[in-house]
Amino acid sequence: MARQQDVDELFDVKNAFYVGNYQQAITEALSITQISSPTVATERDSFLYRSYIAQGNHRIVSQELKNADVLLQPLKTLVDYLSPQANKPAIVADIDARVAKGLELQNDIFLLVAATIYYHEENYEAALKILHGTESLELRAYTLQCLLAMHRPDLAKKQLKILQDQEDDSTLTQLAQAWLNLSQGGPGVQDAHYSVMELTERLGALGAAPSAVGAAAAASRGMWEECEQTLVEAQARSPHDADLLLGLAVAARHSSKAPEVASRYLAQLLDSHPAHPFTKEYLAKSNEFKRLAAQYQPAVSS
Repeated sequence: MARQQDVDELFDVKNAFYVGNYQQAITEALSITQISSPTVATERDSFLYRSYIAQGNHRIVSQELKNADVLLQPLKTLVDYLSPQANKPAIVADIDARVAKGLELQNDIFLLVAATIYYHEENYEAALKILHGTESLELRAYTLQCLLAMHRPDLAKKQLKILQDQEDDSTLTQLAQAWLNLSQGGPGVQDAHYSVMELTERLGALGAAPSAVGAAAAASRGMWEECEQTLVEAQARSPHDADLLLGLAVAARHSSKAPEVASRYLAQLLDSHPAHPFTKEYLAKSNEFKRLAAQYQPAVSS
């Protein structure tokens, strides 16, 4: 059983953020004017700025961080990394140097930023190294995500047990269990589907990431109409999300829609998300196919 928790002043802010409802998280954070301590105020601002970052509103964050608490300053690095013209190798090198110095390793916000950047770089070992031993529920959930990305569901299962022992009724713990169940397939797919449905009933509209999990679970159960409906509703809130576009392309292929519908979703994904893993793999295989096809092109005499 999870240990008894004190009343969380940021409960609604956190839940909205965790399920990807970033505008709701911003609204909830801005509505909290009476804060019990500077620590809670800093945590509130962290969720506020991270919600803006998730929406792509980088200018707001960059401007306000100039006068913000020093513990929030690592978020500027995340803004820089996610900017379209980012010099990512230089930013990663800077993170490496800061991790090596160790001066910021007691700041959960820095750990989250560093882990996020390493995750985007697919350097999961580095992310796990700095996350090791953390007590934050969110950072432990991030550890589970990294383990799943490394195809280590055995270790992710142990990490889920830690989350459940810490706070078994948390939205993050429920999401983590859905991620793990979906990755394992089999009976777990149904459990993942039910978990996302329960979150929808409890918290309302979900953001792109949990919606994509719910849609994938529905698709794995052959429920293609529900899969597509979930994706369409989520895309209305996040029209350019890569995983939703990919899911919609797949769903369109399994429905009675014209072939060009799936092709449009795919084209939108390829154009707007050149760094997405699917895009890179798709283009690599397309180029390889063209190369091989050219080798076997019949010679035509003029």
